[in-house]
Amino acid sequence: MTTKHITHWISGQEWTGTAERRGDVYDPATGRVTGQVDFATIAEVDQAVGAAAAAFRQWRHTSVAKRTQVLFAFRELLNAERDELASIIVAEHGKVHSDALGEIARGLEVVEYACGIPQLLKGGFTEQASTGIDVYSIRQPLGPVAIISPFNFPAMVPMWFFPIAIAAGNTVVLKPSEKDPSAATFLARLWQRAGLPDGVFNVVHGDKAAVDRLLEHPDIKAVSFVGSTPIARYVYETGTRYGKRVQALGGAKNHMLVLPDADLDLAADAAVNAGFGAAGERCMAVSVLVAVDPIGDALVAKIKERMATLKVGPGCSPDSEMGPLVTGAHRDKVASYLDAGVADGATLCVDGRKHPISGDDTVDGFWLGPTLFDHVKPGMSVYNDEIFGPVLSVVRVPSYDEGLELINANPYGNGTALFTNDGGAARRFQHEVEVGMVGINVPIPVPVAYYSFGGWKNSLFGDTHAYGQEGVHFFTRGKAVTQRWLDPSHGGINLGFPTNS
Repeated sequence: MTTKHITHWISGQEWTGTAERRGDVYDPATGRVTGQVDFATIAEVDQAVGAAAAAFRQWRHTSVAKRTQVLFAFRELLNAERDELASIIVAEHGKVHSDALGEIARGLEVVEYACGIPQLLKGGFTEQASTGIDVYSIRQPLGPVAIISPFNFPAMVPMWFFPIAIAAGNTVVLKPSEKDPSAATFLARLWQRAGLPDGVFNVVHGDKAAVDRLLEHPDIKAVSFVGSTPIARYVYETGTRYGKRVQALGGAKNHMLVLPDADLDLAADAAVNAGFGAAGERCMAVSVLVAVDPIGDALVAKIKERMATLKVGPGCSPDSEMGPLVTGAHRDKVASYLDAGVADGATLCVDGRKHPISGDDTVDGFWLGPTLFDHVKPGMSVYNDEIFGPVLSVVRVPSYDEGLELINANPYGNGTALFTNDGGAARRFQHEVEVGMVGINVPIPVPVAYYSFGGWKNSLFGDTHAYGQEGVHFFTRGKAVTQRWLDPSHGGINLGFPTNS
């Protein structure tokens, strides 16, 4: 079987060198190697950063009007070719095609938000702040910036950052996950077709060696990262030590609190959708369901009924609702929690290892079906750890107050949800819960593009959330100008209608 070759994208073209190291890329549904990706050394990272630094000198001076035209062209191309991009994601990540399309749609929202950069970059102006003196503020780009993105959203997560970074006048070096690298190259080619100058958007593939060089390179001015909490902390501490602006989004253990007055059918649907979509490989997945008794038994029964009907199979199959995990090693790690949970005293209600897998040629795929634990308690590994797989844990509590206390005591603070029909309880919850993103009868409260994404506590290192107005501020720096003009000037006569260029 012929395997594809994925390499770096530097200054508008694929890298033509010979890699010292490469990594295998798999089809998670079959377990077969389908490609090899080049791993960057310091030299390739330096080449990409050098291309970004050279392009920045021109791109930062390109008019906002021209930058916006390129953004709109990229948006149209991405929208037209999203089905092909979704197929690339399915082939390397394993998620089902509809889920991949959803990922692209949410990334596209940020592209559309960045198309409004002329409004987003507007500063303030005070006339006659002092006699004959005006004062105004402007926001300017930083320079070359690095984006280090995870395997679970190879298109959406980079699009949380690079549309705004580029629209604001920065240049980008993207280091995607080596597990599913092809989406990044596809996006690079779309940028080129949209008219983006060479060197403004670059891609380097690799592992820790590439990451470390980006974190220490003197020409990289800012770093955006999404991944596990230990690596997020490392990226933040290392990047800031080298004087960079860093936003590092870490892991999660998202709790969904269900009150006795909630619609249990709605809550059960939400728990299954949010717990097992993308095989649980989402930083916003619901991994802990907190049931306020006496509804625990009824809610668990409804969830089990729904889990039994889930169709698990290859992402390319239109019948599949959940695909495989991304690698064999990750599948084995997630599966190890099933035995650990039983050993700790939790009740294994549904064993995902026994769930039927549909499709041909899947015997060696990286499969684990939806799994449900009941009577889970803090201290158990299935509760404490970010499993990042299709494992849902149910915790029983006697009251709202104990449920809230449980959520607030957790070291993570990415997302949470409350299911209730009591508006007073909902208002109290959104005010009291110590979590960055809150859903009321919404299980995955990922904010729309004109708000900002990011958690609290060990789910975020740095002060700035992703995209939205906070994203604009992250990728720009403010400048205040105080000016005085003693004489007016005259620009001559031109009766033509003024246009932007």
